Amino acid sequence: LVEDEGRVVLRAEARASTSGLIREMRVDPKEFPILAWRWKVMNLIAGSDLTTKQGDDFPARLYVTFELDLDTLPAGEQIKLRMGRLIYGPKLPLAALCYVWDTRAPVETIAPNAYSDRVRMVVVDSGAARLGRWVRHERNLFDDYRKAFGADPGAVNGIIFSSDTDNTGENAVAFFGDTQFRPRRPR
Repeated sequence: LVEDEGRVVLRAEARASTSGLIREMRVDPKEFPILAWRWKVMNLIAGSDLTTKQGDDFPARLYVTFELDLDTLPAGEQIKLRMGRLIYGPKLPLAALCYVWDTRAPVETIAPNAYSDRVRMVVVDSGAARLGRWVRHERNLFDDYRKAFGADPGAVNGIIFSSDTDNTGENAVAFFGDTQFRPRRPR
């Protein structure tokens, strides 16, 4: 935690590595579908490419993980995910939205992660125009999940703030602040 512009925020730095902070929680996305946050990115990653494993790096990532009933998935996916839980532990997320600041992909791009089709990348900022400035976002998790996975989401079970450069070997610094889940605004 650091002070920036008079507020305490999370600073994430990656040097050919991944940094991340995981916060386990339980949030009903039907009751609290709006995720609001602000972030500030100091630099882009030249080799970033959300379609490839070698380019799967972003100066800022905000993952939201969801519970999922394994029994609703095809048998092959169930086996793969059960094996993953044996290796990585029972809290391995089964579905996630990953909001990113990308180098060049268009804003509103939703794409499968290069490593897992259980994670969908959602580009909310792209390019250098707003580098070094705080940018505020509000996303409807419920709607984003439906667009990304074609089904209603289970409960949110975690959030991860991350800066990631382990594939490209580059460096990145990002700041995160004022993150909250909110009910839908009345019309």
